[in-house]
Amino acid sequence: MPTALITGITGQDGSYLAELLLKKGYQVIGVARRSSTMNYERIHHLLSDITVVQGDLQDQGSLLSLLEEYKPTEVYNLAAQSFVPTSWNQPALTGDVTAIGVTRLLEAIRFVNPKIRFYQASSSEMFGKVMEVPQTEETPFYPRSPYGVAKLYGHWITINYRESFDIFATSGILFNHESPRRGLEFVTRKITDSVARIKLGQAKELRLGNLEAQRDWGFAGDYVEAMWLMLQQDHPDNYVIGTGETHAVREFCEIAFSHVGLDYKDYVVQDEKFYRPAEVDLLISDPIKARTALKWEPAVSFKNLVTMMVDSDLARLKKG
Repeated sequence: MPTALITGITGQDGSYLAELLLKKGYQVIGVARRSSTMNYERIHHLLSDITVVQGDLQDQGSLLSLLEEYKPTEVYNLAAQSFVPTSWNQPALTGDVTAIGVTRLLEAIRFVNPKIRFYQASSSEMFGKVMEVPQTEETPFYPRSPYGVAKLYGHWITINYRESFDIFATSGILFNHESPRRGLEFVTRKITDSVARIKLGQAKELRLGNLEAQRDWGFAGDYVEAMWLMLQQDHPDNYVIGTGETHAVREFCEIAFSHVGLDYKDYVVQDEKFYRPAEVDLLISDPIKARTALKWEPAVSFKNLVTMMVDSDLARLKKG
């Protein structure tokens, strides 16, 4: 039985990845930071099948101990301070966790067992002020937030350890991926939660920032399969993962509201306080390498993703 260690196990991606690996016969070790109140909402249904342990990307010793004790064959680094607006308010923390944390984990692998296969969750936010459309593995980076800058460090240190120490270190440059498990602070989930509340008479409006910002949105459950496939290859590499389609925030609103018989124009209010200091206007992937080398294809369409999230929030709110 192979053993996989997942940092960020309590997050959206961590929960879907844990489900996938369990189905494939893995022993799953999930790493979560110590806190007075642990949030296991996304993995509550998995707790009898996985092992959740305490660890922190800010603590080198804890990472070394975890690798020595559980001896994983694969490590998936999904932990990060991953909310872009927060990275402006806490740039140093974002850098320490999202950037330097990757180095600490790679160092732990180098010292304990360099044969461990390592996956780094890179981000399309690294492209930022895009230098070409669509974006491939070869597109130059121009991050536009502390989060994007931190992710870029993590991406390059992964490549550096791969080339310097012959570690199987792979980087997945994932474009936006959503699901009903997405945090309420993210714009997609903010929209679907608000649509459900408005439909049920619990809210009257939805305040958003730039409605013209465009993203390449896919389903998180599809994207974790790409993560696993990357670590099954003969050689480590970098892969862009996305749908190859772009959609504006406005279109997301239109589909979400129309799904419950409402017109978004009657409820959405643009508010300047939700604009980013430096906006990322157009992100769209060219995932041809992943589709060719990994044989990976997204299964859930954009429209189905939006309606899935709206239906989930409606069901949750109806339960009280």
